[in-house]
Amino acid sequence: MMPRTADRQQEEVMSTASVDESPAAMDKEEKACSVSNSGGGEGSLDRLLPSVGMGRPPRKRTTSQCKSEPPLLRTSKRTIYTAGRPPWYNEHGTQSKEAFVIGLCGGSASGKTTVATKIIEALDVPWVVLLSMDSFYKVLSPEEQMLAANSDYNFDHPDAFDFELLTHTLRKLKQGKSVKIPVYDFAIHGRHKEWKTLYGASVIIFEGIMSFADKTLLQLLDMKIFVETDSDIRLVRRLRRDIMERGRDIEGVIKQYNKFVKPAFEQYIEPTMRLADLVVPRGGGNMVAIDLIVQHVHSQLEERKLRWDMAALASAHQAQPLPQTLSILESTPQVRGMHTIIRNKETSRDEFIFYSKRLMRLLIERALSFLPSQVHIVQTPQGEDYEGRTFHGKRITGVSILRAGETMEPALRAVCKDVRIGKILIQTNQDTGEPELHYLRLPKDISEDHVILMDCTVSTGAAAMMAVRVLLDHDVQEDKILLVSLLMAEMGVHSVAYAFPQVKIITTAVDKKVNDVFHIIPGIGNFGDRYFGTDAPPDWSDEDEPSY
Repeated sequence: MMPRTADRQQEEVMSTASVDESPAAMDKEEKACSVSNSGGGEGSLDRLLPSVGMGRPPRKRTTSQCKSEPPLLRTSKRTIYTAGRPPWYNEHGTQSKEAFVIGLCGGSASGKTTVATKIIEALDVPWVVLLSMDSFYKVLSPEEQMLAANSDYNFDHPDAFDFELLTHTLRKLKQGKSVKIPVYDFAIHGRHKEWKTLYGASVIIFEGIMSFADKTLLQLLDMKIFVETDSDIRLVRRLRRDIMERGRDIEGVIKQYNKFVKPAFEQYIEPTMRLADLVVPRGGGNMVAIDLIVQHVHSQLEERKLRWDMAALASAHQAQPLPQTLSILESTPQVRGMHTIIRNKETSRDEFIFYSKRLMRLLIERALSFLPSQVHIVQTPQGEDYEGRTFHGKRITGVSILRAGETMEPALRAVCKDVRIGKILIQTNQDTGEPELHYLRLPKDISEDHVILMDCTVSTGAAAMMAVRVLLDHDVQEDKILLVSLLMAEMGVHSVAYAFPQVKIITTAVDKKVNDVFHIIPGIGNFGDRYFGTDAPPDWSDEDEPSY
């Protein structure tokens, strides 16, 4: 499955499957829990643990430029960006494999994050998520806020963590779905209003002092690692961190350490070492242990590897009738005339753009007719009632598959006032030929919307399938998704309809064939390059811009 191809802009980048979205742009999932735990470590460990073209030279080919999100993690060798999620589903549109989850446990300031960073660097794979338990401290009551300000609140007790939200989040990540992560501010002992969004990946590294302190959480971990560091070193690190990074005073840090941190380590954390598959002494400096971990993870990833079988996908639906979910714009002389112009390789770029826009407008109008409506009576200026129709739903949102899909946005905005727009960038991995999710920006509360998913051409259906899967993972209902495309190949129609039988597909034409390099035949050429006036590389495919 080879969606659109684009130049890789940073060879030294190791990308992840996370996407930063301000939860001002997202629905809030905060679960405010408040449990008083100002004591010094009472409780039983047993309850927590299981039993053991126009005359001008073409411009340089580019992709749509979107504002980059902050990196999730910086390492000594590279920056890990929000990009590169390969398929996490099969040709049926269902999950094909779960992520491999590594749990890192250890005392406060033992070097868990350093070990996680070293593992990520050594793994050198482009889709890793780092999830910190520090994000899941509970929301404190006013009384608990006062205790925390005086260093009298026990943040090292199991009850300080929202295990319900944590388990729910990790389970969804393991399933390849998007999750919202609270952002905890240690200076104010509270969560920010804005949450971060992560996307599932092939490898998830979960680290925290209580990573092994919950039965349900333990069941989600495929590999358990305990980071063992001398207590004096941990104390020095904690002093440096809390004073320099979290604005604490030295007396408060030492008081908290003696009253809460040290007893909690001895009672709750150290005993969980017996649950670990591997103990790493000396933390991030122990490269022998890290190499062993990396070898094991690589072998697990090899076993779980998903490869799209293009030949099987191409032949799976041969001689099958077109699905009932497909709607093709009536081939009137006007529509066929516009196709004649835009398919003609001699057509100038200006005319290509003009007639493409006309077709897009007709296509969007056709798509809107499939949205639910209800009777609505209004009064005319003559004082008479008129029985009309009105949209029956919360909102309409457009989502374009970059870059060619962006060209359809003006047509949607022209007929839907104040429509919200989201964007998805899917590119081909040149080494594997697989589609990869590189960028995602969706409006908040999209799960409640009817979504018009826009791409200009669909050949194999790979990019369209990934985009639909992304929407489903953001809880958009399948029967509320409309895929609109100027031109589709029968192969792409069948692929999408087979995987997602409730998605409505609307296009202006369906061509019967794709060739050996997955160009639509007779096709339209590379839509993005013809529209934007850029050069197509020699190995372009219809889903490099048009979609797969």
